[in-house]
Amino acid sequence: MTPTLRTMSLDDYDALIDLLRRTPGVTFRDADSREATGRYLARNPDLSFLAYCEGALAGCVMSGHDGRRGYLQHLAVLPAFRRRGIANALVDRCLSELERLGIQKCHIDVLRGNPSGAAYWESQGWQLRTDIHRYSLTRHGGADA
Repeated sequence: MTPTLRTMSLDDYDALIDLLRRTPGVTFRDADSREATGRYLARNPDLSFLAYCEGALAGCVMSGHDGRRGYLQHLAVLPAFRRRGIANALVDRCLSELERLGIQKCHIDVLRGNPSGAAYWESQGWQLRTDIHRYSLTRHGGADA
């Protein structure tokens, strides 16, 4: 069954967070607050999507760009809906929309403690970067930003 995809809006926030919390391997942080999510969606309009299957919310993905590179975040599909092409449909939609905007390269961060996530991305042809290190700094916020 092909999932039905639609653009995410801030009105979907509660359902989005519920889905993320019910998905193994997905981390929810302070930076995923309603306000921060609203800023992200406003800065990256029409680039984040929800997937419905059998009338139920089954998955989501958020994407954006910095003008040069795309970034995918929070790809999540509930376990009961996996292996139906939902993740692939969500990722393809994001990549197509980014390409429409002239963005040819995209990145995703996968937590080291999420081997199923890493296996998914590698199975889709994404390359693990070994030539860079990502450094982060949190200013004036909690450690969970």
